[in-house]
Amino acid sequence: MSFALSAPAAIGTQFPCGTKLNARSAPRQAARQKSRVVLATAAAGTGPKRVIIAGAPASGKGTQCELIVQKFGLVHISAGDLLRAAVKEGTPAGLEAKDFMDRGDLVPDSVVVTMVKDALDTPAAKEKGWLLDGYPRSASQADAIAAEGIEPDVFLLLNVPDEMLIERVVGRRLDPETGAIYHVKFFPPPADIVDRLTIRSDDTEEKAKNRLSVHHSNVEAVVGKYSDRVREINGDRSKADVYAEIEGIIDTM
Repeated sequence: MSFALSAPAAIGTQFPCGTKLNARSAPRQAARQKSRVVLATAAAGTGPKRVIIAGAPASGKGTQCELIVQKFGLVHISAGDLLRAAVKEGTPAGLEAKDFMDRGDLVPDSVVVTMVKDALDTPAAKEKGWLLDGYPRSASQADAIAAEGIEPDVFLLLNVPDEMLIERVVGRRLDPETGAIYHVKFFPPPADIVDRLTIRSDDTEEKAKNRLSVHHSNVEAVVGKYSDRVREINGDRSKADVYAEIEGIIDTM
């Protein structure tokens, strides 16, 4: 599977949520229990923390990454951001990626893995630890980074029911002048700017459902690669409650 860019999630947007877990998580409960044992055993260890975080579009992953970095000082690495930056800067990997993008083709895993490996192979990442955001997205990508010696201590998976994710997506509104993102229900915009707000082209119910379908099919395969390190987080809560659980997990590492 190849890596495709998607629209960035809103950072810092709050959504009030309930407490229902995604039914898709049920088959993974045994692995989740096993992961608690593994993480508890490793808690006495020392050294930089290595974290992978995954979640569907609009799951609140971007907000949680921001909070994690603020608290723990980990180097935040997003494969999508790396790809966009490499293309803009004209690096060798970026030029190779641009060739595929200009032809309308997907960028191969090998190109993105090189970027991720280079980002992790820096003094800052080695000293402070790292937070790998939204990558790997497939079993083949997980195998590729494992072959390079890239292994997390924990794999955080944010679970939010599909109906809530779709509601979050279709209600988003973008302010083209400031770049701020609002939501018609959960984070209403000031009345004086409503008329200038726009809807992003991929913030439709049809496209949201398609992205969720792709996410679910991919994440199941990735979770299987890290079954002894997966910690599933109920993301259908306030961002403070979600972060409190994540903070507790990372604190014990």
